[in-house]
Amino acid sequence: MYHINFNHPIHIHFIGIGGISMSGLAHILLDRGFIVSGSDMRQSALTKELENCGATVFYSHMPSNITKDIDTVVYTAAISDSNPELVTAKKLNLHILTRAQLLGQLMTNYSTAINVAGTHGKTTTTSMIAEILINADCDPTISVGGILSSIGGNIRAGKSDIFLTEACEYTNSFLSFHPTLNVILNVKADHLDFFKDIDDIRHSFRLFNELLPDDGTIVINTDIDNYAYFYEGLRCDVITVGSNPKISKYSAANIEYNSTGCCSYDLLIDKIKVDHIELCVQGLHNVYNSLAAIAVGIKLGLDITQIKEGLKHFTGTDRRFQIKGTFDGVTVVDDYAHHPDEITATLNSALHYPHNKIWCVFQPHTYSRTKALLKDFAKALSVADVVILADIYAAREQNHFGISSIDLQEEIKKFNTTCYYMNPFDEITKFLKKNCINGDLLITMGAGDIYKVGESLIK
Repeated sequence: MYHINFNHPIHIHFIGIGGISMSGLAHILLDRGFIVSGSDMRQSALTKELENCGATVFYSHMPSNITKDIDTVVYTAAISDSNPELVTAKKLNLHILTRAQLLGQLMTNYSTAINVAGTHGKTTTTSMIAEILINADCDPTISVGGILSSIGGNIRAGKSDIFLTEACEYTNSFLSFHPTLNVILNVKADHLDFFKDIDDIRHSFRLFNELLPDDGTIVINTDIDNYAYFYEGLRCDVITVGSNPKISKYSAANIEYNSTGCCSYDLLIDKIKVDHIELCVQGLHNVYNSLAAIAVGIKLGLDITQIKEGLKHFTGTDRRFQIKGTFDGVTVVDDYAHHPDEITATLNSALHYPHNKIWCVFQPHTYSRTKALLKDFAKALSVADVVILADIYAAREQNHFGISSIDLQEEIKKFNTTCYYMNPFDEITKFLKKNCINGDLLITMGAGDIYKVGESLIK
């Protein structure tokens, strides 16, 4: 595999430069003096910002975008082998790297490479750690999978030896990384279009931890089934967090909710109360995300006062229980949840938020995930008072699975939950405008473009 010398900037072209991770990598390289070009199918705030910073962006995938002055081409898992730019790059014998390979190589420039992994919670926990490090003047480089207001986007180019990023398991991307500190939040069944089963997923997370050096660190949640499997036989330091103080070094006691569903709790370290923590984000799940962030901060030598202040600055990232506005007295929240566990966490958070009735407008994400987790989706969504289902967001897939939102509707109705299936978005918007009343809470949910429904209602 070709290795980039980051001390000698070259011209790198990104196929799919508008993606949240790809755009972040492009920004870091621009900051290091690289010439950056790329392509995407549509303009966005991320691509416009890249152009403002000096990148050349093409809004189509064309062979002509691959010019002779390009040294290396980087592409994402979403790019097919038939992509005209990738085909052209191969014909020209250009150096080619995946997004994960580039990210992994970038990590080697930092003595501390923090990787936050898990089926869900990665963006939130990475953002919590980011706020802690920034508040403590650690000057980290950060690549996060969401928009974090305090850094003005999804990327921060720092000058210290600390690199912080999310580590995604899909297509085993994180196995191309070079971590020194791994955070494992949870390991659940997902991405079953790539993994064979949960055991295959667990094996990948084990291999991910095996990438750590002997003096590396694992922060792991003890609520994961057989959590010791992920570090048995490894020489690195292991720090446990979780709900059970008997087996977790970091745990929480006396958890309370405020009037908007944000939690506060007593922080226990080795079963002893050391401080009281107040969060500015909703949900019990964020208590355990924050425990992981606290463990990382203390491992890096920060004191609890610095950590608490950092957590107070964290008010969430875009599309994570993001309060978008109101219409006719109805509060509109948007959330990226697209896995049953994430849906459960979000709707349980909603139960502690002021509401009359909870409306959940859900857009399933990928046919394979919907098919594999159909009954789990139905159970999770049944927490809402009313569910409205949009068509499945295909993303990278074709519907070879014989599945539709109507199948999910039938399963949800088994829980005696009112559930409608509607399409297109205009029909959903009109229905909500007519039926939601003052004091209701409306959540648009999914990893696709369902957020447009809420934004349309607010406008």
